[in-house]
Parts: sequence; C-alpha cells; structure tokens
Amino acid sequence: MPEVQGGENLLFLTDEQLRQGIEAMFFAYRGFTADPDRILSGMAYGRAHHRAVHFIARAPGTTVNNLLNILGVTKQSLNRVLRTLVEDGLVDSRVGKSDKRERNLYLTDEGLELERKLSDAQRARMRAAYRAAGPEAVSGFRQVLEAMMDADMRRQYYQIRDSKS
Repeated sequence: MPEVQGGENLLFLTDEQLRQGIEAMFFAYRGFTADPDRILSGMAYGRAHHRAVHFIARAPGTTVNNLLNILGVTKQSLNRVLRTLVEDGLVDSRVGKSDKRERNLYLTDEGLELERKLSDAQRARMRAAYRAAGPEAVSGFRQVLEAMMDADMRRQYYQIRDSKS
C-alpha cells in the first residue's frame, strides 16, 4: 500500500491519499471511543450517554435545548438518554431560574466520577498520540479537524472551547 506523503503536495492530494485519510479517521475514531465504550458497556450505556455526560460536565447548568444543539440529535433521543442518566443518579435536572419551562443540567458526584473515568481514558490516548506525532502534527491535526467542521459547528466548537479551559 503506498505511503501517504507528508506536508508536501497538500493541495494535490490524490483520491488514494484522501481514501487513506478517511480510513485512518474511521480507525482512529474506533480507537478513541474504545476505552469509553468498554467502561460504559458494563453500565448499559452507550456513546450518546458519554456525549451527554461530557458536555454537561463541560458546561454545568447547560439547558436541554443547548445540549440538543451541540449534539445534533432529536429531542426524543436526548430525552431517553437524559431520563436514564437522571434515574441512575448521574445527572440532576433542575427547573430554570429565569424560565420555569427550561431545565438546567448538572452532573451529580457520581456523574462527575463517571465523566472523569471516561475523559481520563481518552486523554491518555490523545496524550500518547500527540507525543508520538510531535508538536507540529498536533497543530496541523487541530487545523484539519476545524476545517472539516461546518461554519455553525465551528462556531459552537469555538464557543465551548473558549468558555473555560
């Protein structure tokens, strides 16, 4: 199998080089989600639960509507996930202070512990990959990911990224 060339000729990538990049993305995603999937499988949770827990931890007090926008899922599907997380004592859903129709979401201590386990596993994998690739690759990788986002997604990403580090 031909090797993908480095930084040269980036504007002239062949279909084969693009296919290799696409396949690398699929396999990298499998690796990135493998550790959390293992942790969640014993709890009868899936990736939707992981994503909800991650973004609730990232923005405590976020609203259900905001989470819907971030995750890009249906209200019905998110409600199913949130119902389970609330019933299992991982998420606390509180009535909004300014708008009583709104629900603000917070992780409980147990939810924070689960989020820490999931994030620790992914951070370890990312840290190892970044170390292996080097600082220039880290910056380039982030630029590629950001360039793949639609404008609205990128705006949301920047908003979350810049809200607190």
